[in-house]
Amino acid sequence: MSIENNINIKNRQASYEYAFIDKYLAGIQLTGTEIKSIREGKANISDAFCVFLRDELFIRNMNVSPYFNGTYNNVPEKRDRKLLLNRQELNKLQGKLKDQGLTIIPLRLFINDKGFAKLEIALAKGKKTFDKRDDIKKRDTEREMSRKLK
Repeated sequence: MSIENNINIKNRQASYEYAFIDKYLAGIQLTGTEIKSIREGKANISDAFCVFLRDELFIRNMNVSPYFNGTYNNVPEKRDRKLLLNRQELNKLQGKLKDQGLTIIPLRLFINDKGFAKLEIALAKGKKTFDKRDDIKKRDTEREMSRKLK
């Protein structure tokens, strides 16, 4: 069974706004019309973030557009969706979140080889403005060096 999985929705601003500490791969609990909409590429994770509710991890503000042929089966676009991680990973994340300034953000939403929607999340710390400027300087010097080598 070959499923063509060219869906790869990224959160491009995440690496600019945050410094990543750990990365995890999580499944998402979705309804039928939501996965069909994601397979069409109609999802956005740029404003999304993850929170713990009753010892379970949920993603908030992930926008999944309603499926065109969904009728009454469509659900609200920005509802909370449960992330599927094992208990050790959840406990580790919950313990690290108690540190000041750490958050969990989504990096990438994709369809794996088996046809399931997966979300790459990261435990991250927000960057200060001078850190962002340093990253921009570093990127510019690397770009100049690659131009000189060509």
